[in-house]
Amino acid sequence: MIVKRGSVVSHAIAKEWGIGKVVEVNEIRATICFNDGSIRKITSSHFRSLKPADPASYQAPVKEVPAVKPRRRVASPKAKKPSL
Repeated sequence: MIVKRGSVVSHAIAKEWGIGKVVEVNEIRATICFNDGSIRKITSSHFRSLKPADPASYQAPVKEVPAVKPRRRVASPKAKKPSL
């Protein structure tokens, strides 16, 4: 398979990764963003493990929104009682 930027692929052996989109390619490796949320770098010697996938089946991973932490209430400073 010819791997180029923008290609939608699946890994023949690691099916649990899901469908991936090639985001960068050079002569040494390809960087692929998979549905499971991981970005993996596949060396060119393993390109034969990549299979073309249906572009409609690729869904960009959903970034988790951090939970909003409740703020601790700070009590207003109490007025000091006048000393006698």
